[in-house]
Amino acid sequence: MKIVTWNCNGGFRKKLRDADSLGADLLLIQECENPAFHPGHYQTWAGDYLWAGTDKNRGIGVFPRNGARISALDWQGKFSISGFERPHQSQSWSTADLKLFLPFKVNDTLTILGVWTKGSNSEAFGYIGQFWKYLQIHDSELAHPGTMIIGDFNSNAIWDKPDRWWSHSTVVAELAQLNIHSLYHHSSGELQGSESEPTFYLHRNRQKPYHIDFAFVSGDLLSSSSIAVGKAADWLHVSDHMPVIVMVNQ
Repeated sequence: MKIVTWNCNGGFRKKLRDADSLGADLLLIQECENPAFHPGHYQTWAGDYLWAGTDKNRGIGVFPRNGARISALDWQGKFSISGFERPHQSQSWSTADLKLFLPFKVNDTLTILGVWTKGSNSEAFGYIGQFWKYLQIHDSELAHPGTMIIGDFNSNAIWDKPDRWWSHSTVVAELAQLNIHSLYHHSSGELQGSESEPTFYLHRNRQKPYHIDFAFVSGDLLSSSSIAVGKAADWLHVSDHMPVIVMVNQ
């Protein structure tokens, strides 16, 4: 199965030909419009899709192709940090508080968590902090064979802060405890924070490359999966993100 995650940089309904060129069995697209608001070609193309977002023009969508079947997973829960002498509302959170995560099943075999982390400069738990919070709630659902976590994390180890226990490297370590590992780093042998293949170019500037899109897979999938990153020469005119392509042989 060929699974592609791609932040399309908006206007996805005008980029369907680019998406189709990837030949994917499953497309996970960030920054895409909700097809429900676009009757016509886009809605027809989307098929039996899943979508989540806070803005009808900017969300995360899952689009099955080539006969793939998907079904949403209703993961809901809460988590609280205890032990503080003076409790505060920030010590607890629920799934609904976190943006943007979309769990689903593919062909009743693979469990996939689609990711597009959100945040702002004013949020201590922005981006990777959002995923860390999600992980605290749903680690038991993720700790199973046949699991993938894939998408735009807006994060990299180069931005770790030593006084934050929800840093990128901490999240990678927590996932490893669940036997979930970055497929790119497993395949390339590169260290977190030292990636040679960018997945994102800030303002589409080739002088500002970053690796912020990831595919984490459960240990049983590591040896049977491969990963590739699209090239700037082919994709930078379409988006600031490169597609990340995962092949899973089951």
